[in-house]
Amino acid sequence: MRKLMGLWVLFIYGFASKCVDGFEYLNLTELPFDSFHGVSAVSAYNPLIVGLTLIQGAASKGAVCLDGTLPGYHMDHGYGSGAHSWLIQLEGGGWCNSVRSCVYRKTTRRGSSTYMEKQIPFTGILSNKADENPDFFNWNRVKLRYCDGASFAGDGEDKTAELEFRGQRIWSAAMEDLMSKGMNDANQALLSGCSAGGLASILHCDEFRDLFPGSTKVKCLSDAGLFLDAADVSGGHTLRTFFSGVVSLQGVEKNLPSTCTNRLDPTSCFFPENLIANIKTPLFILNAAYDSWQVQSSLAPTSADPSGYWHDCRLNHEHCSEAQILFLQGFRNQMLNAIKGFSMASQNGLFINSCFAHCQTERQDTWFADDSPLIGNKGIALSVGDWYFDREGIKAIDCPYPCDKTCHHLVFK
Repeated sequence: MRKLMGLWVLFIYGFASKCVDGFEYLNLTELPFDSFHGVSAVSAYNPLIVGLTLIQGAASKGAVCLDGTLPGYHMDHGYGSGAHSWLIQLEGGGWCNSVRSCVYRKTTRRGSSTYMEKQIPFTGILSNKADENPDFFNWNRVKLRYCDGASFAGDGEDKTAELEFRGQRIWSAAMEDLMSKGMNDANQALLSGCSAGGLASILHCDEFRDLFPGSTKVKCLSDAGLFLDAADVSGGHTLRTFFSGVVSLQGVEKNLPSTCTNRLDPTSCFFPENLIANIKTPLFILNAAYDSWQVQSSLAPTSADPSGYWHDCRLNHEHCSEAQILFLQGFRNQMLNAIKGFSMASQNGLFINSCFAHCQTERQDTWFADDSPLIGNKGIALSVGDWYFDREGIKAIDCPYPCDKTCHHLVFK
């Protein structure tokens, strides 16, 4: 795969930027496959293609997508030394915070299994090839599809709009189904997720641990899920306002950890920075210090930048002024402050690289390839593996931009 001036270009096909109820968001996980300089990541890596399994018993439990269809997952069975090891990857894909945006969402693969791809490629942490995924290639690997719009945490409904907010029930039904298919015999398990799925892996981490006996090795990984309650470029709090709508509309409050809701409001408890210190299960946080989704949708959305001053910077960090980079350095500092207490626990792991990126576990080029991003001399896949298997403690924090020359920066067209 070709590299040009250290930048990986992600082509957005028209539907990437949406404005729903005043919240413009770029859903990086909307792309079926990433494409770089016209070379498909899929064709470059020739990945395993895995079919969709619908959870047949889910409807009787009320565990349905926004439109009432069955939820589903993709699974590739483990073998050999990985036959009793399980990796669950929670799909990301934004959220919906209003009846209007959720009604739209149920006409897409993010709200209905009717529109989900019936087959998807398994790349990165889901790959079945040892030279692409050295520690988890022969595990039972599952990608749980995301069709609720509240990080698998809501439980409610809107009968008038024919909307089912059943993320928590989908989570429970999926886990029950997988336990019946052999996960109950797991000797080691890893719950992972990307973006909204990365937030979900934090929210459900201790629940996942509780599925297994104490003898089972269980850990969690959040990729690009460290969403911050940060001020946007206008001084407002775009993401907090949006999350408030998600939490109130979808009945999320009752499923948030009481260790947080006992002291903070429900919206604050949807932000990982207020959750991670109280998670008992070992957790690894992988995040770009200049997370592309948060730059575009939380820090500098068009609603907070009516003059368009941030337009070019949002699309390409090389077009940012010194003042804009200084603002983004402040965001990085806020992220590092948010993980200070978390990082002090020896069981936890960190990989915070100074890249303009989002979701680095599922893409092969960022997970494990010849030129994958590094902190020091170690990439993401080996860092996660060393942490999971207790080979080495991993608390890797990059120096500030622009010192890291190994990044696969996202540049938007």
